[in-house]
Amino acid sequence: MFVLSVNRSAAVRRLIEGKWVLTGIGKQPVDGPVAVGPLGLDGDEQADPRVHGGLTKAVYSYPREHAAFWRQVRGQSGASAYDAELPFGLFGENLTTEGLVEERLWIGDRLVLPGCVLAVSEPRFPCFKFNAAMEFRHAAKMMVQSGFCGAYLGVVEPGVVSAGDPIRLEPGPREVNLRELFLARAGGG
Repeated sequence: MFVLSVNRSAAVRRLIEGKWVLTGIGKQPVDGPVAVGPLGLDGDEQADPRVHGGLTKAVYSYPREHAAFWRQVRGQSGASAYDAELPFGLFGENLTTEGLVEERLWIGDRLVLPGCVLAVSEPRFPCFKFNAAMEFRHAAKMMVQSGFCGAYLGVVEPGVVSAGDPIRLEPGPREVNLRELFLARAGGG
């Protein structure tokens, strides 16, 4: 398990579904170490603090294992070619990971990285901004149906994170599985 990419963005105004809205979903990869504080990555902004950010949703991670699925559904929708590579940060994730798929994560699990410690706090629920980022109107629905939601993380020990960092999973109480919680709340399973 490791971090493939560290991504961040400033919140920007964007025309989505005929309205100008503030969004921070357009994350871009960052070279080198990035500071991680109680409210997230240094230089990263969330546009709507009612649903993103804060102490329990400071960092958003998304597993690269789902890339093939998203390439296929984006290709079927006409949003991109079937073989189009998905850029890191496309899902709005701060950390693109390998080895941390939702069914392996439980609320309270700790992710121990060389420079910080993060804790799994809750699944991410998609909105209309996700549809815009993925460039097709059923993307949020597909996230719900697939259960490929990614994980919000709280910062247990601030520090730094870099692409290539190994991740050691310290199991939490194993009471609530991330994917099962997402599907139950979203009505997808």
